[in-house]
Amino acid sequence: MRLSELPLGPAEVRGPDTVDVTGVSLDSRSVAPGWMYAALPGANVHGAVFVADLFTAGVRCILTDSAGLDIIEAAGEVPADATIVCVGDPRARLGAIAAAVYGTEPGRPTLLGVTGTNGKTTTTFLLEALLAAIDGPRTTGVIGTVATRIAGDSVPAVRTTPEAPDLHRLFADMRSAGVRTCAMEVSSHALVQHRVDGAHFAVAGFTNLTQDHLDFHKTMEAYFEAKAQLFTPEFADRGVIYLADAWAQRLADTAPIPLLTVSADPDDAPDVLLVAGTAGRFELHGAPFEPIGGVLAAHSPLPGDFNTANTALALTMLAAGGWPVEELARVAPTFTATVPGRMEVIRQRGPLAVVDYSHTPDALVKALSGLRADHPEGPLVIVCGAGGARDQGKRPKMGAAAAQYADVVIITDDNPRTEDPSEIRGAVRAGAEDYVACHPARTVEIREIADRRAAILAGVEAAGTAGALLVAGKGHETGQEVNGVKHHFDDREETRKALPKANLGTEPSIVLK
Repeated sequence: MRLSELPLGPAEVRGPDTVDVTGVSLDSRSVAPGWMYAALPGANVHGAVFVADLFTAGVRCILTDSAGLDIIEAAGEVPADATIVCVGDPRARLGAIAAAVYGTEPGRPTLLGVTGTNGKTTTTFLLEALLAAIDGPRTTGVIGTVATRIAGDSVPAVRTTPEAPDLHRLFADMRSAGVRTCAMEVSSHALVQHRVDGAHFAVAGFTNLTQDHLDFHKTMEAYFEAKAQLFTPEFADRGVIYLADAWAQRLADTAPIPLLTVSADPDDAPDVLLVAGTAGRFELHGAPFEPIGGVLAAHSPLPGDFNTANTALALTMLAAGGWPVEELARVAPTFTATVPGRMEVIRQRGPLAVVDYSHTPDALVKALSGLRADHPEGPLVIVCGAGGARDQGKRPKMGAAAAQYADVVIITDDNPRTEDPSEIRGAVRAGAEDYVACHPARTVEIREIADRRAAILAGVEAAGTAGALLVAGKGHETGQEVNGVKHHFDDREETRKALPKANLGTEPSIVLK
């Protein structure tokens, strides 16, 4: 597409505007001749410092701001056939430009966006599984924390929501592969940083809002406002909100798009009432299911009440998006789904061993309370820590959540990143000890084991043959970041290795892959 045809907005264009733009990237390492390079301010350096090398490599189209333009001009002569586009906020223009270059259009693929603090990944995988059961696995896509999946093929994800150029390139790849529907995680960072600009969702889903990412957003109010952007006409046609908390209710009261609400509490007066049964069975009652008598019988393929809520949200999103409820009724009672690192069962018994990505206070409460309900006998053990260079305020609350439900709390290193690991562990431990001090009826053993591998082995031994172990925090991740270096570490691998080392029997692990 010619540069003159792109939605640049108010811009100063230096050079010919007839240049053809065949791709867009803000990563200087991935730009090719014919592409537009977006030279943006970075955390450590402005992207414009790489432009001279890109000119040498044949790149001739640059999008930047006034600071970037100064850097480019100071670096030396600009080729006569190069074009520099200078705008006030290039990141805010990047989504619309990438959408035009890659031919993004509404409905190809149809987008289902999920936001919230916890449950985004699980809900997108549930959506994919339901859609695959209805339309076939080669028609679905997923973009999120664990992986990007296109027509059944998976590649690792770099971040929850990709940068705008990468996102629109993925949409183009999905169209080429015959993908009709893509379920996508939409993070609060992505909304604030314009990463989903140019994308439009048929249905947006909201799981919950609890403390996380305050290192970035600073306040819960700002965190909520970021999430709420998804539920506006700019980004979505309609929304479905699970009424998990006061923030969800506030969103339901204020969002300016058509909405459906879901809740298990009749006092919430939801549009769709979740009526829980046993063993993951439940029903959804409400007007969206009138064609089948107003009741949809379903089951959650993943353990825990919170996964029943995630499944209910996914089903209601599809009903809101126009999928035939007769088809939902056909697949909902029997469909299967697995989510890497989300309540992933490594061993079913002797002990029950589960790995989960839970890394917020609310997520720990949900995971542990679910395990306690399903496994009331025997000790409940948790191995957990907290990430460095992230929201420090949640650390003691995570320790308190662990002590509220677990019989044995083993505090270890997560991803310390650039922080002193002992200080992170100390904050988590202080929260656990304060909870026990305030609840003398609770008998909780609290240990601190810095080495995560040793902590997992100790957790297996503490659970014994009759207990349950939750290894929390890293889930699907395969690395542990310490002082800027990522070392291979996979909680699932380490838990499998620890089970036989702890001399807990020889029966094979039952692993959900």
